[in-house]
Amino acid sequence: QVQLVESGGGLVQPGGSLRLSCRASGSIFSIVVMGWYRQAPGKQRELVAAAPSGGSIYYADSVKGRSTISRDNAKNTVYLEMNSLKPEDTAVYYCNAVYRMVVGGPTISNWGQGTQVTVSS
Repeated sequence: QVQLVESGGGLVQPGGSLRLSCRASGSIFSIVVMGWYRQAPGKQRELVAAAPSGGSIYYADSVKGRSTISRDNAKNTVYLEMNSLKPEDTAVYYCNAVYRMVVGGPTISNWGQGTQVTVSS
């Protein structure tokens, strides 16, 4: 079984920064993509940033230029650093990983439990 464990959320003042981490542990053969989504109250979950293996990094327009997603492949870990935070960045942030557990096996999508980010003075 594969688990995704997130950390790094919290209360941040507008204009501040934070770094989220998500580590995938368990029986993983290869990772296709790791990314971050967020869901604000009353809104749909949206993709914030994604880092595919061997592909181009994606950023949502709302965070482009002030966010950096990165991966440590040896640790199956993805990071999201966000700067110049705004109140509208307030949401629960979810880590997602798409992976294969065996060679040639199906791709599996899995989610972390979510971490709250609140941007407020």
